[in-house]
Amino acid sequence: MLKRLPHESSSDKIYQLRGALMMVAVPLVLVTIVLYVLPSISSNESIEDYTLTHRKISPDNRASSSYAVVFDAGSSGSRVHVFHFDRNLDLVHIGKDLELFVQIKPGLSAYAQNPQQAAGSLITLLDKAESVVPLEFRPKTPVRVGATAGLRALEGDASDRILEAVRELLKQRSTLKSGPNAVTVLDGTQEGAFQWVTINYLLGNLGKDYSKTVGVVDLGGGSVQMAYAISETDSAKAPKVLGGEDPYVKEMFLRGRKYYLYVHSYLHYGLLAARAEILKVSDDSGNPCVLAGFDLGYYNYGGKSFNSSSSPSGSRLNECETMALKALKVNESKCTHMKCTFGGIWNGGGGDGQKNLFVASFFFDRAAEAGFADPNLPIVKVRPVDFEVAAKRACQTKLEEAKSAYQRVEEGNLPYLCMDLVYQYTLLVAGFGLDPRQPITLVKKVQYRDALVEAAWPLGSAIEAVSST
Repeated sequence: MLKRLPHESSSDKIYQLRGALMMVAVPLVLVTIVLYVLPSISSNESIEDYTLTHRKISPDNRASSSYAVVFDAGSSGSRVHVFHFDRNLDLVHIGKDLELFVQIKPGLSAYAQNPQQAAGSLITLLDKAESVVPLEFRPKTPVRVGATAGLRALEGDASDRILEAVRELLKQRSTLKSGPNAVTVLDGTQEGAFQWVTINYLLGNLGKDYSKTVGVVDLGGGSVQMAYAISETDSAKAPKVLGGEDPYVKEMFLRGRKYYLYVHSYLHYGLLAARAEILKVSDDSGNPCVLAGFDLGYYNYGGKSFNSSSSPSGSRLNECETMALKALKVNESKCTHMKCTFGGIWNGGGGDGQKNLFVASFFFDRAAEAGFADPNLPIVKVRPVDFEVAAKRACQTKLEEAKSAYQRVEEGNLPYLCMDLVYQYTLLVAGFGLDPRQPITLVKKVQYRDALVEAAWPLGSAIEAVSST
């Protein structure tokens, strides 16, 4: 006989129902509280971005930390760098890296007919940059936009209209600190100065006497820059320049010390532009710098075409060096100073700041392609004469043979390998007056603590921006 279950009262049922409701309601209330207390995360902001942006910073670090945002608006694309410094102006990690770096293509110059679209192309980079700068830091974080070769080449007022659109974008959309000169087209002198700051910063030289710093030669495509620190006495001897030209000496206050930086940018003497200058001084019978077998060739640069056919007797080292000397105008009669480089330009007087020289960009690339520098190393010690030795071998090579002998060289550069190496040697020795056997350092990246950092100008710009504030 089954035993009858006791009858459940109404109060018992209500008690059980209340328990079940509590089990469901409590988690919902907790979730609601969390969502209400925390600021909302935008759909395009990752959890990692949110953590970086809203992270708590101790009072000590809050007072001493600083950020800088630098846009490198180049001809091939736009890039943004965000750097974080501590009270000693040392780089601090942002997440896992020593900097935030994001890039997009194409560059601003691709929107020559639409300035607003050009400025709009930077929005994703700007949003990403701001996402890693804590909210409280943004109003005091300097932002700079440095446009380079691409905008310089635009015709009419296209460049000015794009820059104005970018200024308006920063004003309307960003809370970062944008000064009156935050958006500019960088000239070669500025690039050279910032490159000097970058390399000396990464090497730990800033704040030391100028004699402990290193000099920099940066060989780009259109221009070459030399920069090194000189004494205050030598700075006072700098020749006056004509109105509108950049002065030879730039004063910079970095890490508690004032530096007098000799810096000059030589337009038309970057590696690609120099080819055109060398081709100009040859006659119609062919150029002794062009590899044998490159017949009926033409070289296009700056919207112009130059005959670049090889000489009937092929490329020859000595004759090519003569061509390079003529192109550099080494014995320019208008040199009115005690010491000149080439083209009548004052050389800065030399001194301790120039003794240890770091050379970058195309110098590193061609040395690696010619086989006397390891492309996998960040820095390589060489001598100017190494470029001449490599040139001698290249000049004796016919174009067809060069395809297998120099597999690292892009096909379009192969006919000019002899020319490039001869020019680089001539530039260093005859142009800048270096001893052929003086040790120099080819630099691509510099070891900084636990990371390799690109030896490029944006870091130098960020350091100057933070130091000046």
